[in-house]
Amino acid sequence: MQETRLDTGRIRAARRVIDPIFLDTPLYRCEALEPDLGCTVSIKLETANPVRSFKARGTEVVTSLLADKGPRAVVCASAGNLGQALAWSGRGRGLDVTVVASRFAPAAKLDRIRALDARLELVDGDFDMARERAAAVARHDGIRLVEDSLDIETCEGAATIGLELVDTVPSFDAVLIALGGGALATGVGHVVKAWAPEVEVICVQPQGAPAMTHSWRRRRVVTTDSTDTIADGVAGRRPIPAVLDDLLLVADDAVLVQEASIIAGMRMLLDHADLVVEPSAALGIAAILEDRDRFAGRNVVTIVCGSNVDVDAYHRWIGAAPIHGS
Repeated sequence: MQETRLDTGRIRAARRVIDPIFLDTPLYRCEALEPDLGCTVSIKLETANPVRSFKARGTEVVTSLLADKGPRAVVCASAGNLGQALAWSGRGRGLDVTVVASRFAPAAKLDRIRALDARLELVDGDFDMARERAAAVARHDGIRLVEDSLDIETCEGAATIGLELVDTVPSFDAVLIALGGGALATGVGHVVKAWAPEVEVICVQPQGAPAMTHSWRRRRVVTTDSTDTIADGVAGRRPIPAVLDDLLLVADDAVLVQEASIIAGMRMLLDHADLVVEPSAALGIAAILEDRDRFAGRNVVTIVCGSNVDVDAYHRWIGAAPIHGS
């Protein structure tokens, strides 16, 4: 395999600085899903932790380096999950954290960022506008800008999920990965292709936020003017060139799925796995639903990457009865 920006030694070292609460997450076969999907399905569950997503694997690496020798203040743009993760990791290491987000982000995500003692700045626009504002704050205040997917620590933190997949001596032949900015896909993809190259790495993105998938297919950065998807966690418009370069080396395919399939995937994960997940986490199931013939009889693992969902919106989407305790 050609070289990506990621380094195997650093990925192994990342496990030593990430709080163990985020490591060795459950990986299990979910037989209840299989009759409807027509294949063997295993779940890698990244939601049972204090920030309810995989993002802290990367922010733990970032903040551990800053706590050793970097600036004591950081800023990031976030659709919600990275901000929570950076706030959690930064608070534990005595860093001042600012998160820039869209005021249209799910209220639950914004409330949890505030609860973790981060300073929250809202912009009247989408995630890419928040990225621009976070960069301006970093320049003005002279603090560290944490850019998800561009900062290699975020990718190598996410890559530790790949280590846990391949260290199980994989029985699966395909891994389905939500594709947004690309940290999860390039991180897990790098490790899988290094240690289990026969496993197919399939990235999944909503049709309403297709920029990275179009970029992968055309082998050049393709931007879009807008996004239209409930999967806010992967709704970027402007792929980062260096991340695309890595993705081109590790992804075997990138597919787009419809909103109805995302909602159906969320409902299936609730009905058959008792999992309340955000839309981005259901992308893998959606991909199977849309192309059952491709996956028929195969052994597939999907990464359930986050569960930070607005409860009212969730109930509207899936038409579920109120979740007990929510």
